[in-house]
Amino acid sequence: MAVLSDLRNQMQQQGFDALIVPRADEFLGEYIPESNERMRFVSQFTGSAGLVIVTLSNAAVFVDGRYTVQVKRQVDTVDFEIGDLGDAQAMEWVVANTVTKAQIGVDAKTVCQTQLERWQSLLSDRELLDTQKNIVDTAWDDRPEVVSRQGFNLALQYTGESSLSKRTRLGQALEAMGLDGFWVFLPESVSWLLNVRGSDIPQLPILQSHALLKADGSVLWFIEPSRLPADWQAHVGAGVTAHVPSELDSVFASCSGLSVGADPLNTNAASWQTMVAQGVNVIAKACPVMAAKAGKNAVEVEGTRQAHKRDAAAKASFLAWIDKSVAAGQFPNEAELADKLHACRCQNPEFLEPSFSTISAAGPNGALCHYNHRNGLPGPLVNNSLYLVDSGGQYLDGTTDVTRTMAIGQPTPEMCRNFTLVLKGHIALARICFPKGTSGMQLDTLARQFLWQQELDFEHGTGHGVGSYLSVHEGPQRIAKLGSPTPLEEGMIVSNEPGYYEEDQYGIRCENLQVVVPAERQGFYAFETLTLLPFDCRLMVLDMLTADEISWVNQYHARVYQEIGSLVDADTRIWLERATAPLSH
Repeated sequence: MAVLSDLRNQMQQQGFDALIVPRADEFLGEYIPESNERMRFVSQFTGSAGLVIVTLSNAAVFVDGRYTVQVKRQVDTVDFEIGDLGDAQAMEWVVANTVTKAQIGVDAKTVCQTQLERWQSLLSDRELLDTQKNIVDTAWDDRPEVVSRQGFNLALQYTGESSLSKRTRLGQALEAMGLDGFWVFLPESVSWLLNVRGSDIPQLPILQSHALLKADGSVLWFIEPSRLPADWQAHVGAGVTAHVPSELDSVFASCSGLSVGADPLNTNAASWQTMVAQGVNVIAKACPVMAAKAGKNAVEVEGTRQAHKRDAAAKASFLAWIDKSVAAGQFPNEAELADKLHACRCQNPEFLEPSFSTISAAGPNGALCHYNHRNGLPGPLVNNSLYLVDSGGQYLDGTTDVTRTMAIGQPTPEMCRNFTLVLKGHIALARICFPKGTSGMQLDTLARQFLWQQELDFEHGTGHGVGSYLSVHEGPQRIAKLGSPTPLEEGMIVSNEPGYYEEDQYGIRCENLQVVVPAERQGFYAFETLTLLPFDCRLMVLDMLTADEISWVNQYHARVYQEIGSLVDADTRIWLERATAPLSH
């Protein structure tokens, strides 16, 4: 493989016995620009998480459970071994494939401080070194051009709080923690803090930058000048100064002796080590900006409600079109389906762009959790099977994400049974009330219990946080077996998306977004469902549903029709009436 040969030549020239290539760039985001898709360039693996390790004679790709099928389709197993994504497994492979005292290279800008320390602790007598410059880039002759676009200001009518107000209250929180400042590393946190957005990365409206927030509420903003929004100073308010990223060393030198907080899980090792080298007293703490961003205010929640209504109307039109096509004996392929969904959303002038690449998966392709029809020949709808479509939209007032599984023809009894098991888990999570202080880890089992009773499961998390015209995947909240211990708080938006996947046959996922709201009893929370789209009643085995579960479906579907029935055309309204008709045993 020419790429590996070129990479190994560069490694030898620079004295490295092995090279670690994370699926990350210097901003540590899940979504990265084409110019920074280094893991994909080296291995051809297109997943959103993974790790490639190359030695002078061997190579391996490490992926999590979402990608165990996909990686086998994309990666040449002659050149690469396939392993489970985990620090222990990856570093064991390095130790097994290198000699004592070997020098292992990694670009410290592409790995967080916690992971760098963990890797070093697992590498026995090998030395983990910062490559300073990214070695992959030196071997990537046709690397796409780095995109740098001007950002823009997001108005108060969408944010619900000025930047000055946010910075003041968070600065007070820092002072209460005994900190002089906090290194706000993640661009989406900076974008939220300053009420700015950008378009450098498709589907992710963040402005690529970092910031040092001080206890007095002032901010030193590290950003390329070409990215600064017009009239940004008047927009963000007093106390914000812009600095080019090359000034990082000198600014941190001026902070020598100060106590500055930084999140080692969300700060790249290069900037962490720069602070330490300049004499900053770095205190490891979770980023308070991330937590503040996760709890949406009343304006953000209401905006998200309105965005979901518009988005649901578009997707209802799309689902109605599919049923009409299949009834006419037409079976569009996955690309045509995704394009039609996009066209439906574009009918709304407030739609800006998708919130992620649409997962349009027919028949056996549905078994790949993060399937992308652009990675091969788009398959047609498969008769007497399932179609899984996971998609979302970006609007100035909110971000959406919804998955529906549709019957195409007459699915098998097994498909219907497993769909009903997944739906029962979705309902259990949607209906739960829980005491304050409960984390997503404690709720995850609710969504899996009916699958587990049949000795079935799914490999991905049950729920992720969602931003407000920001990333469709947001922390720190999460619902998963090994999710975040962060308690769910009022205003947090999370997905509810249990699923089931039968390899090479079909996939099932039922996903709504929901927001944490106060329950009737003081000290308890509940979920308000934000997504407004019918579940496919043709896939429900009614005898498997309790009276309470059927009541929940009927109430939800009645609300769907009431909320979006007036937003769709006449043909879609007829489809919607059928899709939301009351169920009974």
